[in-house]
Amino acid sequence: MCERKNHASIVPDKCRSDSIGGVVLLSLVASHHELDLAVLERLSSDVAVVGGELVGASPSISGAVVLATCNRFELYLDVDDASHTPEARAAAAAAVAARSGYDEASVANHLHAMTSTDAAGHLFAVASGLESMVVGEREIAGQVRRALTTARRDGTTTSDLEALFQAASRVSRAVDAGTGLGGAGRSVVGVALDIAESGLPAWADVRCVLIGTGSYAGASLAALKARGVGDVRVYSPSGRARQFAAARGVRSVPAGADLATELADVDLVVACSGAAGAVLEVDALAAARPEGSRPLTVVDLALRHDVDPGVRELPGVRLVSLHTVAEHAPAEHAAVEAARAIVDDAAQAYEAERRVREWNPAVVAERTRVLGGLESALEVLPADLRDERAERGLRRRTRALLHGPTVGARDAARAGDTSAYAAALAALAAIDVPAVEPV
Repeated sequence: MCERKNHASIVPDKCRSDSIGGVVLLSLVASHHELDLAVLERLSSDVAVVGGELVGASPSISGAVVLATCNRFELYLDVDDASHTPEARAAAAAAVAARSGYDEASVANHLHAMTSTDAAGHLFAVASGLESMVVGEREIAGQVRRALTTARRDGTTTSDLEALFQAASRVSRAVDAGTGLGGAGRSVVGVALDIAESGLPAWADVRCVLIGTGSYAGASLAALKARGVGDVRVYSPSGRARQFAAARGVRSVPAGADLATELADVDLVVACSGAAGAVLEVDALAAARPEGSRPLTVVDLALRHDVDPGVRELPGVRLVSLHTVAEHAPAEHAAVEAARAIVDDAAQAYEAERRVREWNPAVVAERTRVLGGLESALEVLPADLRDERAERGLRRRTRALLHGPTVGARDAARAGDTSAYAAALAALAAIDVPAVEPV
């Protein structure tokens, strides 16, 4: 007969709602809702290395995914124990401070901490576009997927973070299908072009320079083409314009050309390169625009300002920035409410299933003790003393005994009811390995 464990010793140490897979999911969030975009820009400095630094520097952090967009900076950390959450927050503040130039206390103050269902629900809402400047915008779902892909590439993801981010993508699709919130084609780019439209010729007559060659530039070019803009030239501060433009059927600004000079005959600039520092300076643009130049609308969608904000002071120049987009972002109340209900339900369900995964090993251990003990006892019987029919019946009765408390334990885990879980686990622990009698 197998030795029976005391059931109290195998109740999970953290039968609590803020842990995932035996560890703690910690999200640290800064967004346009609370902070100026200039602050977000500094927090996002050298964002590509922060995740790796955190995993390498802190033994309590086993994984990190960094989500940085034009209006948010968020860290999702896999922490080994709830008691180490303060240590993980301090490590994150130190890593971000070293890159941003802010002191650690300021960074800690800027990063709002969430755990458990709150953290999952927040990411689900972000992926669904509910926390964006333009509520329901579509680009964010891809940015969430790319954040996970980057963490995989850098070796900083974990199975728990994988599960969380993959769930976020599923919830995003469910919101889109269930509410149509993203079906109106709204995006930061779309709203910016809507705002810019009033100062432009007919879209088919617009001459445009697109600054950037990344994923956001691709989305911007698609939005321009959808409106009928056919004259687009691409400029890249990193020298990738020719390949990007050729693949998309547009022209590129020649390598080494002076950008400000190239804007003398255009109506619209859409800037989204994400370069470190302004690509278009106010003095250069002023020098390239003699008195009487054609009106120019500049759309700057880069968090770090591809365009010097001072260009708005130049005669005939209109600047549409992320701040402008935030002021004009649309939202439909009914669709948003329906989407939030989907997100809330999904977060609760995710947390429930997470608890089942975390608390299940103790249930499995008790079932293995009984069923494994039964099989071991049967195996030692001589072949001539075994009865296959009787053994099948014994196995069936044993599984029936285990079924009730097993279901009870898993239901309790799903509900987060530690008392009911402990009682169900005690009931499993009280089941002895059945006696095996030879025929």
